[in-house]
Amino acid sequence: MSKVLVAYFSASGVTAKLAKRLAESVGADVGEIVPEKPYTSADLDWTNKKSRSSVEMNDRACRPAIASSPSPEGYDVVFVGFPVWWYREPSIIDTYMEAHDFSGKTVVPFATSGGSGIGDAGKNMGTLAKGARVSAGKKWSAGASAAELAAWAKEYL
Repeated sequence: MSKVLVAYFSASGVTAKLAKRLAESVGADVGEIVPEKPYTSADLDWTNKKSRSSVEMNDRACRPAIASSPSPEGYDVVFVGFPVWWYREPSIIDTYMEAHDFSGKTVVPFATSGGSGIGDAGKNMGTLAKGARVSAGKKWSAGASAAELAAWAKEYL
């Protein structure tokens, strides 16, 4: 049986709830990717081109600092959750992917979004996670049930 980790970044709490539901449904460990500087409502204002999130997402080389994050060491499968920002993973996820060795692991992106899809997040993350098998991932509604999540996750376990 695979040892499984659910790592997630959540700016508003929506992704956190889904990540915890996923972890519980598959018997996985769970850990939060915590930014060094928490995001405020103003930081998340995607309509403001000068907001922190807008500036970060417009610079593909941006790597926001992380205060703490779960290590994927010792795990076979790592589900990585995040809210969709600008049709992809937030830059802090790129920081996380580059900060750890995912060699030989299966990495499965999952996302929450009010409307936009997960885009090329899996492809982007695969570029950063050398030696890992990274799936395309899936976007979920905040209300996805534990049964739905478990049925989907089974494909990777």
